[in-house]
Amino acid sequence: PGPGRARPAQPQPPPQPQPKSRELFRSQRKESEGSVDCPNLEFEYRDADGHGAELAELYSYTEEPELSTNRRCFEEDFHTQVQGRRWLELDGAQQKAYVMRLLDGLEVVNRDKRLKVARAILYLAQGVFGDCDNEGDVLHWSRHNSFLLYRLGTFTAFLELLNMEIDNSQACSSALRKPAISLADSTELRVLLSVMYLMVENIRVEQEEDPPEWKTCRETFRMELSFPVHTDEPFALLLFTMVTKFCSGHAPHFPMKKVLLLLWKVLLFTLGGCEALQAMKVRKREELGLPPLPEDSIQVMRSMRAASPPTYSIELVDQQQQQKRGHRSRRPLVKQDSLDIYNERDPFKNDDAGVDEEENDDVDSGLEGELDLMEREAIIPVMPAQRPPIERVSFPKGLPWAPKVRQKDIEHFLEASRNKFIGFTLGQDTETLIGLPRPIHESVKTLKQHKYVSISDVQIKNEEELEKCPMSLGEEEVQETPCEVLYRAMLYNLPQYMIALLKILLAAAPTSKAKTDSINILADVLPEEMPITVLQSMKLGIDVNRHKEIIVKSISALLLLLLKHFKLNHIYQFEYVSQHLVFANCIPLILKFFNQNIMSYITAKNSISVLDYPHCTVCDLPELTAESLEAGDNNQFCWRNLFSCINLLRILNKLTKWKHSRTMMLVVFKSAPILKRALKVKQAMMQLYVLKLLKIQTKYLGRQWRKSNMKTMSAIYQKVRHRMNDDWAYGNDIDARPWDFQAEECTLRANIEAFNSRRYDKPQDSEFAPVDNCLQSVLGQRLELPQDFHYSYELWLEREVFSQPIRWEELLHHQ
Repeated sequence: PGPGRARPAQPQPPPQPQPKSRELFRSQRKESEGSVDCPNLEFEYRDADGHGAELAELYSYTEEPELSTNRRCFEEDFHTQVQGRRWLELDGAQQKAYVMRLLDGLEVVNRDKRLKVARAILYLAQGVFGDCDNEGDVLHWSRHNSFLLYRLGTFTAFLELLNMEIDNSQACSSALRKPAISLADSTELRVLLSVMYLMVENIRVEQEEDPPEWKTCRETFRMELSFPVHTDEPFALLLFTMVTKFCSGHAPHFPMKKVLLLLWKVLLFTLGGCEALQAMKVRKREELGLPPLPEDSIQVMRSMRAASPPTYSIELVDQQQQQKRGHRSRRPLVKQDSLDIYNERDPFKNDDAGVDEEENDDVDSGLEGELDLMEREAIIPVMPAQRPPIERVSFPKGLPWAPKVRQKDIEHFLEASRNKFIGFTLGQDTETLIGLPRPIHESVKTLKQHKYVSISDVQIKNEEELEKCPMSLGEEEVQETPCEVLYRAMLYNLPQYMIALLKILLAAAPTSKAKTDSINILADVLPEEMPITVLQSMKLGIDVNRHKEIIVKSISALLLLLLKHFKLNHIYQFEYVSQHLVFANCIPLILKFFNQNIMSYITAKNSISVLDYPHCTVCDLPELTAESLEAGDNNQFCWRNLFSCINLLRILNKLTKWKHSRTMMLVVFKSAPILKRALKVKQAMMQLYVLKLLKIQTKYLGRQWRKSNMKTMSAIYQKVRHRMNDDWAYGNDIDARPWDFQAEECTLRANIEAFNSRRYDKPQDSEFAPVDNCLQSVLGQRLELPQDFHYSYELWLEREVFSQPIRWEELLHHQ
């Protein structure tokens, strides 16, 4: 049986109740989504997976025969030009001369000849694997050839061919007429996109031994992709246009997985990954005169430890059975702190409190619809010898994050204090403390010590000033960064881009049901002839699942990249993207994604390692059997699926942070039990983002929920950053008034529209342009009249002037 499914109970002999109890406990463990057996996942979050893995995911297993086709196309041409030598034996000048001759072949009119030449170039980009002995050599020559191809102008040539294929109406109309679309419908596009992807990915990845000319080449390529040279738009916009065209149904044959992978890598290359983003953030804070960041968030998260799930024992089952019969056991009990990463007992809790929590723990079980062992208190007899001592000593003391305070928090605190002690307020004045008692002085001092001013706060303040005083402040100086160029290019079609990405994400999500109206994302994985044997069907099933996982990975990564970079570039650019994601139902979509057996998804084995590139190109393939396919690889988890989950959680955090209306959406869609199940994954970064999402909604979930989930509350306290004066753990939010939520979104929308129109709409007749009030000068101006005006001038006078009676009395009446 698959992960998360209970095996049918084995027949047991009637006596001996103890083994029966053990069997019941084992079956419960099987049903608990594998949370008990889940070990710590040794996963380090990066911008992308390893170089070989990222190249392997470009190809589906159905495309494997095309590798030999590419090789044949290259060798047929190469051996006519170069007799008795291999590609690896040529010197640099000879390799250049041959590539230039290939590029000339792309200019021919005949479509089939062009495709053969493109396949030969693809074989070069794939690393001339026919001449290589191992995977390392293939990857080395793939990088070498990619830099060579770029220097000779291959990318620009392929960009022209890609534009031709996108506008190929014949291919679109034939794909629309077909009842079932297969790999054959997108052959040319797949070859072109594969070459471009290999070039982008090989040039993007830096290695220590890269020669200086490669580093120069990398920077030139980055600039070329970021700032359009020959066209009016960056390359990423062309790929966004392909996504919307595919989703609109006009081009169902577009190979979406390759388009999305290329789009993600182009954005990652041009905008920069998490380390580049952190460096930009530090630099921008310096430019704005803000204090440095309290810590490096990437390093803090890498040093965090995953929270441990509770220890389970047979006594837990016994106690649950007694509760069902109405009996309460009052023997000496001890509570296991499951999510307490420091393993320090709370001295203010007594043992009876553990029993009370147990009794109240079933309150939200109806909401969850299943037994959630992660949040159950594990009740065991006092056996100190069985408790491993290593867990106690290896954890750091203190909280991982420095607390932060906003200016708004200090103002609210002083407003409440002045109302209480003085009886009136002083608005936004945070300096005057006259009349307030000494403890309030100390509190304000502490708050100011931890005050954090974000780049967004400065940008919002500047925007308010520009709106108030457009004349005196003059034109705003906007730095021409790759992010700014991309936003300006995306601006007018941005809602369509977001909707299209979410449509594809919905179709690729494992929880989605196949619907007739949903888009077909399998056009570039289904073969022309459907499988006829069980083995072929199993292989295709794995291929389809892998295909969907890669699509989810690329969309989640590129959405997160856009949000992070737009937020740094200007907060209202980020808010514009966020608002359109929210309007397109991104929040319920991500929650729907997580409403599955998340441990099964993260440990899924939808890959056949012997068929992965570059392994399949240099090694003899063993005979595949149903058993070997079912067994899968030996990896502890699937890197891309865990990466996707973390990205989606981060997107959800970005959409809901400081937004009451969106936080209430989390509550309305009953996200708490869904998120709690995600805590079963023992990976610190994923748990952190789940706990953040639970933290922002605890004040809306009610006292009973908090009481029943004290271990989750404890984990939030220990792992998530503290905001002083934030009553997340105990109070009800004073801002949680439903009638304000709509107003909050509307105000934000008005601010975004004002920003976009001020910065990007440049009308000729501005409302701030000076007006000529002198009658003589207005009448004396020479107006450019159309050439044919004098032909109809007399007719116009007759119709508009002479035939219209002039009512002089009306002119006198109007002031």
